Amino acid sequence: MCTQESAGLYDFSAQTIGVTGGAGILGGEIALALARCGATVAILDLNLGPVDALRERAGTAARRIIAIRTDVLSIESLGEAVTAVLAVSGRVDGLVNAAGGNRPEATTRPDRAFFDLTPDALRWVGDLNLLGTMLACQAFGREMAVQRSGAILNIGSIAGTRPLSRTPAYCAAKAGIANFTQWLAVHLAQEYAPHIRVNALAPGFVLTNQNRYLLTDEKTGALTPRGRMILDHTPMGRFGEPSELVGAALWLLSPASSFVTGAVVPVDGGFTAFSGV
Repeated sequence: MCTQESAGLYDFSAQTIGVTGGAGILGGEIALALARCGATVAILDLNLGPVDALRERAGTAARRIIAIRTDVLSIESLGEAVTAVLAVSGRVDGLVNAAGGNRPEATTRPDRAFFDLTPDALRWVGDLNLLGTMLACQAFGREMAVQRSGAILNIGSIAGTRPLSRTPAYCAAKAGIANFTQWLAVHLAQEYAPHIRVNALAPGFVLTNQNRYLLTDEKTGALTPRGRMILDHTPMGRFGEPSELVGAALWLLSPASSFVTGAVVPVDGGFTAFSGV
């Protein structure tokens, strides 16, 4: 039975939540869902071009979406973003760290050995995914420490728990996010307030514009060999959709998960549960 109390667990109408990478595919879906659930959502991204399309999808909830150009690798830029968010609502209730990604130069392939990956490419991937998450947690977590409450949700990857072929820098950075999530959950709860929670999602193979043509043939839509291998190891037998991260994200940001901190929750169709036999 759904009680009045449980029905209100996903009402974010009194909350202000920042989403780094909020103009991207995964961050955008989470930002959109939060706005529709009543939150004031600050999209924090270097590229704000897609925000208009998000606002159009949001309908009447668009008035609760603000966009702030933010560089997650600049603590000064993040500080300015915090100031802008506080000017709107006077507090920060949540942070979603969805900024991240990979680049071809940090990926092995038949004509590019691991030994030939450049330091610049490896550093770029590590900085964007791990350092960008840590710096955003510093900037926004400081306000949560003052308030003695808040929820942080980091976006990791199953690549952080099960290293994947070809993507050494990305896997290492996402593994760092999983470890850092647990460290920060303990640190903030013990040093500042137990009502500050830090968790992470570990998405599996979610089909986006970034990876679509690595997993499917651009002309025919048929699976590539890598795409077939992935589905052969995914018990649900399909790729995920960006919207399928929303349920877990809302749960970890809401009072429904009030006794959950330091968790890294896979959303992967069973990929990490499958041994291959």
